[in-house]
Amino acid sequence: MSTTFFWRIALSVSCALTTTAIIAEPVTYQVDPRHTYPAFEADHQGGLSVWRGKVERSSGTIVLDREAQTGTVDMVMDMDSINFGLEAMTAHAKRDDILDVEQFPTSTYTGTLTKFNRLGEPTAVEGHLTLHGVTQPVDLQINRFQCQPNGAGVDTCGADVSASFNRDDFGVTFGQANGFLMYVNILIQIEAQRVDPNS
Repeated sequence: MSTTFFWRIALSVSCALTTTAIIAEPVTYQVDPRHTYPAFEADHQGGLSVWRGKVERSSGTIVLDREAQTGTVDMVMDMDSINFGLEAMTAHAKRDDILDVEQFPTSTYTGTLTKFNRLGEPTAVEGHLTLHGVTQPVDLQINRFQCQPNGAGVDTCGADVSASFNRDDFGVTFGQANGFLMYVNILIQIEAQRVDPNS
């Protein structure tokens, strides 16, 4: 084997390893608040009806490493932006006998992406929700996950996410004595744009 041939092989291997390392690096995505609206539904009057609303202002960061099948989620939700679609209901939900938004203006969620499928897409999040000043474990189910360039050509990931928890675990017990059911279902559509590390 000639010296020239040997160095060509060494250079090729080095380039391949470098390329693999670049591909495997975690990618950071910034949550797009214009296309991300955590929604929720809760019982009214012990099964009489289901009230639905959404959080209109949220922000956060998602880190995804498809090669290593790891990642993280960090979200902040502005609880003063909740909206039930009925002004009186929205105003009451913010008062101190329910969410007490003045004392607890934000809700946060931090978690780890898990259960990656064969395409390198996460299908679940194991994490903790902080609501009403209380932190409890809440896991999310990722029902759909997709990444592609958006209309501006920016790499964007989107997902449809769901979860359930009992609000009394967070000290939000309004209506419990009158037979209100304590479940809350979360339904989140989320989009997040890739952050340019050079910007």
